[in-house]
Amino acid sequence: MSMQNKLKLGFLIALLAVPLWPSQVVLAGEEQRAPPEARSAGTLSEQVMRAISSIQELMTPEDPNDPPNMEQAKRELDELYERRYERMNDFEKQTILNFYTNYYLTLENYPEAIRIFKQILTIEDLREDVRLRTLRSLGQLEAAEEEWAESIRFYQEWRDISIDEDDIVYRGLAYAHYQLEQFSEALPFWISYMEMVLDKGEQLGRDDYAFLNGLYFILEDFPKALELTKTMVVLFDNPTDWTNLYAIYASMDNESRRLQAMSIAYLKGYFDDQTPYLNLGQSLAGNEVPYTGSKIIKTGFDGGFIESDADNLTVLTQMYLIASEYEKAVEPAQRAAELSDSGDGYDTLGYIQYVRHDYEAAVVAFQAALDKGNLTNRADTLLFLARALVELDRFDEAAAAARQSAEAGDGNDREAANNYLKFVNDSKSRYTILKDRRDAAQAFYRGYPPIQ
Repeated sequence: MSMQNKLKLGFLIALLAVPLWPSQVVLAGEEQRAPPEARSAGTLSEQVMRAISSIQELMTPEDPNDPPNMEQAKRELDELYERRYERMNDFEKQTILNFYTNYYLTLENYPEAIRIFKQILTIEDLREDVRLRTLRSLGQLEAAEEEWAESIRFYQEWRDISIDEDDIVYRGLAYAHYQLEQFSEALPFWISYMEMVLDKGEQLGRDDYAFLNGLYFILEDFPKALELTKTMVVLFDNPTDWTNLYAIYASMDNESRRLQAMSIAYLKGYFDDQTPYLNLGQSLAGNEVPYTGSKIIKTGFDGGFIESDADNLTVLTQMYLIASEYEKAVEPAQRAAELSDSGDGYDTLGYIQYVRHDYEAAVVAFQAALDKGNLTNRADTLLFLARALVELDRFDEAAAAARQSAEAGDGNDREAANNYLKFVNDSKSRYTILKDRRDAAQAFYRGYPPIQ
């Protein structure tokens, strides 16, 4: 039996165990002595009475300090059964079988307990309350053994003859159908179980609501799941329920409500791994709130929730770029570039330095990207390298980079690189003309003595 079912059915023995002495026992005394082969329902012969008394003492000693002697009790039970069972009346049979069920339940030997409970059902004159209790017990025990179809069968037999309903039966039927993936059949039983508990004035636990919510999710009944999840948020304020809330809004394509629910969960401190931090941050960026999104992702890094790998650092860098926070983008971009398997990280760092007008740093980053290789677009990196070199008046290097860009790319890249190469050459010519004029002017004015 799985641990899950042991936990769910931990109360099994307490519920199934029957009184060792059934009610309404009529003992055969001196004044009302039964015949040796008494067959009357509701009476115990003196021989059976003495044997049962001994077994009772072995299983539940009067002195609480004395340990039960289950092995000896079983031996005496077997001896009594073998010697007299076929000659017992129905009440005596029920009594000895009750002792067997208690014995096997105490040892958690559920298969044997099931066998005995089934034998009880074969007793001809079995009282209705005993039959009902036996059927319900069999439903629970078959569930403990994960025999879901059999569990359903016995629970349904119980309902067929009972004039009342029972919350344990409803719960058992729902759970058994769930295990058989009969989710539509499980749903009404679970709802009936919850309603019955509430009608009795008792409290339902969060797990009860969560099971129902799980059924709604599986059946994709998101409107009902939404209403139930809102109720759970109010009742329990559990992080998982907040997660379910924004997941439902996502399933219903209600983006604004999804972001609201996620934002509240974030403010409550309910994010405990990197996924919601990244999800909310990027979603806010997509809704034109990139700076707030970048702050949330940075909080995830600072709290140790988001792993500092190349992909996540790249996300943070992109968030800063979308928010035009170029200064803040430098540090995560540098770390992402160092961790990345390709030169793309250095390419991004070069672009950031370029828009910051730190052209020296941009050239260093673009060159590092080319050296590391495995670039998504080598031609584009070379073209940006040319742009940064032009800003430093390093025209010959810029022209070389532009020519390499033309060679590395496709038709569009070649056209862009050749156009820029023309710009580089024109810029060099203008620079040379202006430099010559500056040099001439400086030489001209150096001929005059300084003014006194």
